Amino acid sequence: MDATQGDAGASSALYPFLSGAPVDVDAVLNDVRISTEDKSREILALRDEVRQRNRVKLIACATEMAERFAAGGRLLAFGNGGSSTDAQDMASLFLHPGRGSRPLPAIGLTSDIAVVTALSNDVGFDVVFARQIAAFGTPRDIAVGLSTSGNSANLLRAFDAAGRQGLLTVGIAGYEGGKMAESDSIDHLFVVPSPSVHRIQEAQTTIYHALWELTLHALEDEPG
Repeated sequence: MDATQGDAGASSALYPFLSGAPVDVDAVLNDVRISTEDKSREILALRDEVRQRNRVKLIACATEMAERFAAGGRLLAFGNGGSSTDAQDMASLFLHPGRGSRPLPAIGLTSDIAVVTALSNDVGFDVVFARQIAAFGTPRDIAVGLSTSGNSANLLRAFDAAGRQGLLTVGIAGYEGGKMAESDSIDHLFVVPSPSVHRIQEAQTTIYHALWELTLHALEDEPG
């Protein structure tokens, strides 16, 4: 069997509807149903485990975040790849939560592509977040970094910069936390204990939504 035949066989297995061969539609749909149910049970169990492990830490972190927002602080969120879109989503959630919810100032540090590419090209990718925190960050602000591995060098540099400037630092990682678990610059670290990048990112989304809701509740309890 040549490479072309092998590729065709793999494609047929992954996408049976695109194959010219007869397809047992009921069997395919049943496989899809079983796979979807298995993944749903897996992420629900993982989210429950994360909640059980971190419920006290989530409340403590959100309380400190509320204090920073009440003092005029902002949220600075950052990450790489899929985590960059989660960071932008987190910033959008705080800044534009929808009707009836209080908007809070937040910036996604991956949003300005001119800044990111200029720093990457002229200085180095390791500093794309640290330099922005050095320029924008104040002791009233909150730095939140997301990583599935917990090993991203530019996040570690950013947390160090934020720690030196007195920002509240929040890390959201996967696996066993990676190098983020060893950092002295992270005030609150939340780890999603899973070997699957997909499950990690799904549970990380739950974590920052929980932080947002708990922060709003804490702000409602602030005097005035």
